[in-house]
Amino acid sequence: MTDQVSGVTALGGNQRRLADALRAMGPSTRADLAAATGLSRATVSTTLSDLADIGLVVEPGGTAPAGPAGGRPAAVVQLAPGAGVVAGVDIGRRHVNVAVADLAHTVIAERGERLAPNGEPTAEHTLDLAASLVVEAVEESGHRMADVIGVGLGLPAPVVSGTGLLGASNILPAWAGLAPSLELGRRLALPVHVENDANLGALSEHTWGAGRGSEALVYLKLGTGIGGGLVVGGRLFRGISGTAGEIGHLSLDAAGDVCRCGNRGCLELVAGGAALVSVLGRGRPEVRTLADVVRLVADGDAPCRRIVSDAGTAIGIALGGLVNLLNPDRVVVGGELAATGRVLLDPLRHALGRSAVPSAVDAVDVVQGTLGGRAEALGAVALVLREPSPAVP
Repeated sequence: MTDQVSGVTALGGNQRRLADALRAMGPSTRADLAAATGLSRATVSTTLSDLADIGLVVEPGGTAPAGPAGGRPAAVVQLAPGAGVVAGVDIGRRHVNVAVADLAHTVIAERGERLAPNGEPTAEHTLDLAASLVVEAVEESGHRMADVIGVGLGLPAPVVSGTGLLGASNILPAWAGLAPSLELGRRLALPVHVENDANLGALSEHTWGAGRGSEALVYLKLGTGIGGGLVVGGRLFRGISGTAGEIGHLSLDAAGDVCRCGNRGCLELVAGGAALVSVLGRGRPEVRTLADVVRLVADGDAPCRRIVSDAGTAIGIALGGLVNLLNPDRVVVGGELAATGRVLLDPLRHALGRSAVPSAVDAVDVVQGTLGGRAEALGAVALVLREPSPAVP
């Protein structure tokens, strides 16, 4: 397999363009590849034959659905499973999750470990754990580390555009100013791409989940805090400084409480998981975590259901401004709080309908994410699959 991995990174010209397109798109028809690369259908066919001859492209036997005009379904091609693998790492305050996928977008191994509930694990300890889980997951998949062409890394912190440095984060305060991609890359001797975890949730739902086929996607990560990611035209929209989509810090009340970001009346203060736990926990000491809130909602607990419903209303009002500005075709709601389902989503949709212009509301579907706690690690995989092939260190 190592020879094939080296072959992918050593390609040039049209072969490299097609290989990168297949990495980003997964199994595709020749017509899709021609449209994505700008190459002629004849050039695509000839180049794919060359890639097949060296074992980098295969035709697995599947077909794409027939188009609206009917006709014969087109055959799809994909990068060979042995052409290499990609690893994705999701680091949170209390967990490290890892996923491994081949270049045909098939997820072939996943590992995860909870961090100690008491105390703050050091960045060094957490990165050591992440590196060991990557090695374990790659071996579990039947591959070797030499087959890994890149690693994606997600963290609950803003990533300074172009530097890989982390901005200030109240979730991982000790990590601010670090370059974790360099640190993890040193441990694994591999190129590492780093990204904010909400952006990765957006990428994974767009690649494998409820956002597939969307042209303009808004992803909401509703957990301890509230994050957001935007995928437009199949690509992440990060903004100039990497903070695009930070809907949790949209101010709903200029005279409200001061938020951890320094502003007043932010959405996160009334609808974030930490805020919900704080309100419920005042008279109910058994409510200590957001998981407790989700469980009580499922059990039919009236106060919990009301507080989550109110949170959905606040999120829908804030979302209205974003829907007016971006005019997306889909909003995917993910994160731990999304597990409350219609208790959250029905009031969110209703509030959105009252706070955005009717034509924008009519054009958007608000749906629950399908990837759950896997979303960020899978998004880290998608991040590497959609980036140009990195050089082998």
